[in-house]
Amino acid sequence: MKQLKFTTLLMIGVALAGCASKIPLSEPPPQVDLPSAWSLSAQSRQEEWPDSDWWKRFGSHELTQLVDQGQKSNLEIAAALSRLKQAEAQARIAGVPLLPSVDFSAGANRDLPLGNGSANTSTSGLLQINYEIDFWGKNKASLAAAQAELKANQYDRQTVALTVTSGIVSTYLQVLSLHDRLAIARKNVSNAERVLTLVQAQYKAGAASTLDLARQRSAVAGQKAAIPDLMQQQREAQSALAILLGRPPQTFKIAAQGLDTISLPEVTPGLPSELLSRRPDIRHAEAELAAANANVAVARASLFPSISLTGSTGGQSNALLSLFNGPNLLANLGTNLVAPIFDGGRLKSQRDLAIAQKEELVQTYRSTVLGALSEVDTALGQIRSLDEQRELKTSEMEQASQAFNLSEIRYKVGAEDLMTVLDTQRTLSDVQNDLGKLKLQRLQATVSLYKALGGGWQDDVANADKVTSGQIGQKNVALPDGQPTAVELTK
Repeated sequence: MKQLKFTTLLMIGVALAGCASKIPLSEPPPQVDLPSAWSLSAQSRQEEWPDSDWWKRFGSHELTQLVDQGQKSNLEIAAALSRLKQAEAQARIAGVPLLPSVDFSAGANRDLPLGNGSANTSTSGLLQINYEIDFWGKNKASLAAAQAELKANQYDRQTVALTVTSGIVSTYLQVLSLHDRLAIARKNVSNAERVLTLVQAQYKAGAASTLDLARQRSAVAGQKAAIPDLMQQQREAQSALAILLGRPPQTFKIAAQGLDTISLPEVTPGLPSELLSRRPDIRHAEAELAAANANVAVARASLFPSISLTGSTGGQSNALLSLFNGPNLLANLGTNLVAPIFDGGRLKSQRDLAIAQKEELVQTYRSTVLGALSEVDTALGQIRSLDEQRELKTSEMEQASQAFNLSEIRYKVGAEDLMTVLDTQRTLSDVQNDLGKLKLQRLQATVSLYKALGGGWQDDVANADKVTSGQIGQKNVALPDGQPTAVELTK
């Protein structure tokens, strides 16, 4: 009779399992309308995307060393790796309910009579096996959610690494730019002092007034005053770079002496649709959406009954050595079915919550894609605009330098007054400073484009399923009917 009840219960579970198979564990990401090309791209054909070591295109051996060091020592990357290890452990934990659990308990008892009689010793041992039949796919959906979260953490680590690498390159360029601007400032001081010497000579000869002398001394002081501020900016930028490298700022120095050591790389943006497979933040949003979809399946499956099988075998005896003799062996086999009847709407509310969270992540995914498209287009626009500004500013500097030299010569022969020299000197100083800023902005715009394109993410896509700290692997699980099935702990 008991065997009949057990068989009937299993048949009911198999029949109901057809409902559970209709619960999808994954869905394709939502469609986003993508442009056919970048609106500000100068490339009319599809080219190769940046390399995985894109920073090497700047042609600086020191920069390459700093990036390598930063990727090993940066604290944010280390924290992201720790989060990835946590996700690995969560994936392993989520796979455990698909496996049977086995427990063993043993005990011994010795009765000592207070009066006459001999002592009595009894021992017992019990081996218990529990297994939940995953008819509704709840455990499998939980594993799928954990796997998706693991992939999301992989992409999150890539996002952090890309952000840190871009920060290292951009800050390094800033340090070199400030070195150049300091050199220009010192040169401007030298020019102003040379003019001051000329004014002093004119003053002694009676050809210049006290006002002219005071004006030029003021100009020299103004040029010198710019140097301490630039030096402080350079120290701050160098300290920021040291922190990105995980090093104390007090012991960190840059060997390069300016942006002349840096090459301006060519970047080809490719097609907008390729961002979906290149940008780690988009892949992260996609993985989070997959996890939310699996959580919906978990919440739905929780509305159905759960069926578990339990089995135990053991022995009990008054003699320790005869514990597992045939007459002393015990065995038990049972099955349990737990079905929710009334919970105040808790399970349905949890399902509704999971659905709403998934709908939110759908919009987050779309927003992430649109934001990525905007970032690339903005970076391309900045590059084009800065190239035009640099070309015009270079021409302006040539004319300003020529005007300053001519005004100085004409002042020597008395053909110009000091105000003309001061104006041309100030104009040249401003133009040189602006040109130095534009050069830095142009290089940093290239870094921004690399980052917006996902850096060298394309080379990592094929290995995206590999966990950085090691593969979790697969385990073969023997189901009650004896047929093994592979439970993937990483996809």
